[in-house]
Amino acid sequence: MSTRKHQKHEARVRRLELEAALRERDRRKRRRAGLAAAATALLVLGGAAAAIGGGAGHTSQDAPVPPTELAPLASLGKLSPAGKPGAFGPEAVPVPDGPPLATGGSSSASSTIDGIRCQGAEQVLFHIHAHLTVFVNGAPQRIPSGIGIPSAQVTPTPAGPYVAAGSCFYWLHTHAADGIIHIESPVQRTYTLANFFDVWGQQLSSKLVGPVAGPVTALYNGQVFRGSPRDIPLTKHAQIQLEVGRPLVAPVRISFPAGL
Repeated sequence: MSTRKHQKHEARVRRLELEAALRERDRRKRRRAGLAAAATALLVLGGAAAAIGGGAGHTSQDAPVPPTELAPLASLGKLSPAGKPGAFGPEAVPVPDGPPLATGGSSSASSTIDGIRCQGAEQVLFHIHAHLTVFVNGAPQRIPSGIGIPSAQVTPTPAGPYVAAGSCFYWLHTHAADGIIHIESPVQRTYTLANFFDVWGQQLSSKLVGPVAGPVTALYNGQVFRGSPRDIPLTKHAQIQLEVGRPLVAPVRISFPAGL
């Protein structure tokens, strides 16, 4: 077999192996989801009973941001265009055409962070996704894959690297460098951007995003978030953007594909 044919054969084998691994991962998730359905129903019934009693609040999935914490996008003045999105990655979401903001997660499998544990299988009782975009002085930065997955095993795919396995999974983690934050938790609670950065092992404040220092502007679903970026909730399909320095960039919005 020629070298070129051999390379094509190896690439096809790797692709088939990845597809099989992803199918098995989805099968396990569906099975765990079925096992968790009864518990979910109990949580819903419990919440309904509390609401009847006058004591129920918003769930973590739809927890609103107080209006006082948001301001119109126009309050920022003129914004630079976001530019052309990067190529689609293995989760069918564009991967920013820029360097990683920081290296992948450094948390150990034995650490519990903000009450968030690292477990051998992904949890699906509370399963949602949010998207994070970061710009530094107007230039896009990547959120690396493998955050929250110690000993991450990177699998090459035709659409780029994908982390399908590791020694364990924190309830907040990333599989690809596309900014998708997976919230897969055995408890339903309001997770925040601070929790994600803490799992990542990176700093976050009004003057610091990871290793980059400067004035931080935060956007949440196309509006200006006035509070600390640490308090931004990771709600279902939240579109979060952090900008360090100037110029400021218009909000990037993605379409969440089926399954995310």
